[in-house]
Amino acid sequence: AYFVVTEAVTNAVRHSAAEEILVRLDRVGGVLRVSVRDDGAGGVDESRGTGVTGIRRRVAALDGTVRVESPTGGPTVVEVELPCGS
Repeated sequence: AYFVVTEAVTNAVRHSAAEEILVRLDRVGGVLRVSVRDDGAGGVDESRGTGVTGIRRRVAALDGTVRVESPTGGPTVVEVELPCGS
């Protein structure tokens, strides 16, 4: 979860010209949900860098899921679900 948040925030700061970034973590049952939303320019292109690809690889290694929405013009939302025991 730490890696997801730091990578998503770093990407927003470096590439999106975001003025606001919202990070939310919720635990529901055995799942940790991580959401990072920014109000930047959007248009994430996973073929141009390793940020989102790195998030996908690390989350997949933990049997989690990743969803990225980033239309041109923004906003960008990265949502991750990770298994989380007690």
